[in-house]
Amino acid sequence: MTKDTTDSEPESAADADEPTAARDRSATSTDLDFDTVLDDEEESQGLFDDLLASEPIFENKEVLRPSYTPHELPHRNDQINRMATILVSALRGDTPSNILIYGKTGTGKTASAKFVSQELESTSQKYDVPCEVEYINCEVTDTQYRVLAQLANKFIEKNEARIESKIERLETVRDRFQSTDTPSDPTGEPDDTDEEIRSLAAEYDDVAAVDDEIDELEADLAELDPVPMTGWPTDRVYSTFFEAVDYHERVVVIMLDEIDKLVEKSGDDTLYNLSRMNSELTNSRISIMGISNDLKFTDFLDPRVKSSLGEEEIVFPPYDATQLRDILQHRADVAFKSEALTSDVIPLCAAFAAQEHGDARRALDLLRTAGELAERSQADLIEETHVRQAQDKIELDRVVEVVRTLPTQSKIVLFSIILLEKNGVHNINTGEVFNIYKRLCEEIDADVLTQRRVTDLISELDMLGIVNAVVVSKGRYGRTKEMNLSVPIDETEAVLLSDSRLGDIENVQPFVQARFDND
Repeated sequence: MTKDTTDSEPESAADADEPTAARDRSATSTDLDFDTVLDDEEESQGLFDDLLASEPIFENKEVLRPSYTPHELPHRNDQINRMATILVSALRGDTPSNILIYGKTGTGKTASAKFVSQELESTSQKYDVPCEVEYINCEVTDTQYRVLAQLANKFIEKNEARIESKIERLETVRDRFQSTDTPSDPTGEPDDTDEEIRSLAAEYDDVAAVDDEIDELEADLAELDPVPMTGWPTDRVYSTFFEAVDYHERVVVIMLDEIDKLVEKSGDDTLYNLSRMNSELTNSRISIMGISNDLKFTDFLDPRVKSSLGEEEIVFPPYDATQLRDILQHRADVAFKSEALTSDVIPLCAAFAAQEHGDARRALDLLRTAGELAERSQADLIEETHVRQAQDKIELDRVVEVVRTLPTQSKIVLFSIILLEKNGVHNINTGEVFNIYKRLCEEIDADVLTQRRVTDLISELDMLGIVNAVVVSKGRYGRTKEMNLSVPIDETEAVLLSDSRLGDIENVQPFVQARFDND
């Protein structure tokens, strides 16, 4: 026992001081670490400090994005005025004619339609006319269920806000009835709200009538259930939408952007139902504004739908280089700092976009990307070199997106062409592609298509601009396709190998018989 007690005591004063010394060392170490952390934080802040120290080129980058709706649309006055003359009847409480708007991508269809819609809604509020516009992008909302559900929920939300607002005003009327016997504010000058309450109170004889109205509104509010995005029968979704839109008097313009995508995915049932609703509605009226890139999509519509939907048609022609230059200058004045562009930037962007069927969206993307590249390089000005770099970047991004979304079989065919080119084969023919394609399918356990079907897939790649294929006659040996890649080989291969299904073939080296062109 004595030995245990003795062992537990410190052997010397130095031992007794060890905890104190350890604490001192720990404190000193902590201080050193804290200083080091501060130094590290200062260094990490410097990364963004340097970037922020440079003068920005952009004043407002958002005006160069497709989602921006400008206050003025150059070279689209005729189309805008025509839309306005058709829709003005909504401000008179009448049903406007249905409108179909056609034009290639980037011709200002959606921007013009949104501009007119904003003007319509602001004017309706000015004159206290119930007129609403609802926008739906059918490339995203591409089935009848989704379209009807989205519309129903938008009107349910508006009806809820309307009911809650009226209940609140009625409760004010009831309070004034109960407190003063007359629904007016005895103190001060009457304001607009007070006049509105007086006007509303004049519709009721007593508090009981107000209470009855509040009870009815609360019952209506309780019945407003939003439509789930899946799970209901379509006829129930339609009836819910019908009741929601017809809840009170109003004229509704339903804008269906990319309307051809809706027809392509789910047929024309949605358009048929929407175009026939006015004959059944009691309080409201509906007009449809369809926007399409496909001039011939109505050829696939039921004749009854086609006749009612296409009451008015407006065509947006492509912009020429001069018009694109005006549009870019108009946006650049707002988007960039003063004197941030050299004189050749806007004409070059316009020229590149004019080659793409007069696509204003492409021109704006090009100008914005050129500005971003200049800003990243901390240049003081956007120059011609930045535009050319932006053109290459956008083109590569387009190729990457097209290749990424190809079906698996098309990816295998494209990878076969890449393997042949990497092994020195030029002017590749269909038979060579098919032989490599079969080997690749065996490696990843994919179905092997016929050579005729592989030829069709090559034609599709040619239409997308990924390969350049031409039909060559071999005399008595018949005809064959000869092709070469039209896209960067390394970037395209990387996109293909990012597909989990094709990732396993990265190290596969099927036998490739190199063929040399003796011509």
